[in-house]
Amino acid sequence: MASNFAVNNIRDFEFIIQEWLPTAGVFNYPQFADYYSKDDIKSVLEPVLKMCKGVIEATNDENETHPASFADGKVTTPPSFGPLFHKLQEEGWGTSNIDNSPDAMVMPEMLYAAVWELICAANPTFMPYILLTSGAANLIQTFGDEKLKAMFLPKMMNGTWSGTMCLTEPGAGSDVGDILSKAYPTDNPRIFKIKGNKIFITGGNNDFTENIIHLYLARIEGARPGTGGISLFVVPKLWVNEDGSLEDNDFVNTGIEHKLGQHGSVTAALSAGENGNCRGWLLGIDPRENEGKGEGMAQMFQMMNMARMETGHMALSCIINAFANARDNAKQRVQGRLLTKPKGERVAIINHEDIKRTLMMGKAHIEAMRAMMYRVYLAFDQRHRDPDPAVRQAANDLIEVATPLCKAYPSDEGWWLIGEAIQTYGGYGYCEEYPVAQIARDMKIYSIWEGTNFIQSMDLVGRKMNMKGGSVFNAWVQEMVDFYEANKSNEPLNKEFAYLGKALEAYKEMSKALAGYSQTNPSMVPLYSRRVLTATAQLYCGRQILDQAILADKKARELGPDHFDYKFYTGKVATAQYYVRNVVPNVWGVAEIVIDGDTSALDVPLEAFEY
Repeated sequence: MASNFAVNNIRDFEFIIQEWLPTAGVFNYPQFADYYSKDDIKSVLEPVLKMCKGVIEATNDENETHPASFADGKVTTPPSFGPLFHKLQEEGWGTSNIDNSPDAMVMPEMLYAAVWELICAANPTFMPYILLTSGAANLIQTFGDEKLKAMFLPKMMNGTWSGTMCLTEPGAGSDVGDILSKAYPTDNPRIFKIKGNKIFITGGNNDFTENIIHLYLARIEGARPGTGGISLFVVPKLWVNEDGSLEDNDFVNTGIEHKLGQHGSVTAALSAGENGNCRGWLLGIDPRENEGKGEGMAQMFQMMNMARMETGHMALSCIINAFANARDNAKQRVQGRLLTKPKGERVAIINHEDIKRTLMMGKAHIEAMRAMMYRVYLAFDQRHRDPDPAVRQAANDLIEVATPLCKAYPSDEGWWLIGEAIQTYGGYGYCEEYPVAQIARDMKIYSIWEGTNFIQSMDLVGRKMNMKGGSVFNAWVQEMVDFYEANKSNEPLNKEFAYLGKALEAYKEMSKALAGYSQTNPSMVPLYSRRVLTATAQLYCGRQILDQAILADKKARELGPDHFDYKFYTGKVATAQYYVRNVVPNVWGVAEIVIDGDTSALDVPLEAFEY
């Protein structure tokens, strides 16, 4: 079997949640105070780690041995997926964690994120079945009336029913405003007849839940064109009657996609209303009573923004498991002699310089990305539950700015990083008998899901940089400048802080150039936007990982070399040094490119691509 869950400890999660982030306030929120504390991280995550190795890892093999299939109008999923879905839902690791009722026992978002990072590393293909159900249930909980909540939420939260979001159509992918799905009124002002086709719907069908609840975008007759006129509907696969019984809803699966990876995940094509009898419940205001304006896109963005975080986090989970496998293989495989001891004994390849560099490159990216993401997950907890409006607003501002970074940076870098993990195996890495080949195939989709990474970059440069006249983004950058000024004299890390200072100065000049292009040659903005996003994420990751290094250096000095945690802390410092001195320089490299303003890609005639 090729699958292997190689993550073997939770120490970095403990560091992040117990030592680094200011999480005490979150654990004191009324929702958590009686159930969790900072001291509970190990008791929560160690059983999950064991479950991933003992239960979930084996299900990952079935992505390849029993991939999802479609025949005679029915879909078949890997045999283990149904039991695993119900196990996780019933044991409280799934949809019930989004329950907002005052007495619900839920985990802080940052702790829940750690749980799902481990589970996703063990089987990334399985993850969307639960995450999409949770996202759909959350939308109904937020925007549905009490009737809809009572009708759908209990069975979604206990795993009897699953859920999806339905956006993409054959002629309208990322350009959602061009969707053709229509909604027609009935005698009930909240129920509409739905007609249309959706494609690429992850989790759009399965063979292990009684019903599937689709959150479906469509346009009501009379609504305005474009995204402004779109509405959101709850469209179940099977219609739910007043007495709770189910009947056909004229909503069928017409096929599934055959993908590069994620073979156990059903990516469905769906057809609604071929016989004129597909019904859905409207969420929010009827556009005909609101000057033609629908609320569908604004509602869907609640689900999409968290889905974007989760997509980037799933990419990170794949990177983590790829390098954990590469590390273990490098420790076990004996080949070659050290350059410095050409007549010595053969050594495990982890001792060779380029292998150590490769593993350090992976470790540095993982810890920097994880630092960025958990800083933002903390903000989700604060935005949702903090009693202070100022704290909630600051958390919201961070989430708005950082979401495109958290989605795009791990999923962009993951493709080549996992390629480097494959490289450590030599020829074995290219063989399907080893896990990194499957990890690479499963990971690639994340740069495309939930809005391609170009769309994330345009969200950053077109919207986030200009929020409230640019004040939100400028304050976000200023916080990094303040952090640099406060710590630039740190003796053990003074060279690293010099690099951060240089990157901040370069970023400032790059931002000026980008603002100028938006006025003089707007085409330059999308030309550079993806590289600007990467540089922005690297700058922010550098700031976060240096903050971790300050704490880790302090702890190492206090404990001394004989303490069992000393190598963990010194490893954190070394990781920060590597990231800042080997990755962050890309910030000023990108700045030089943007400031130079090369237009050759815009000026080249289209016919040149024929040669």
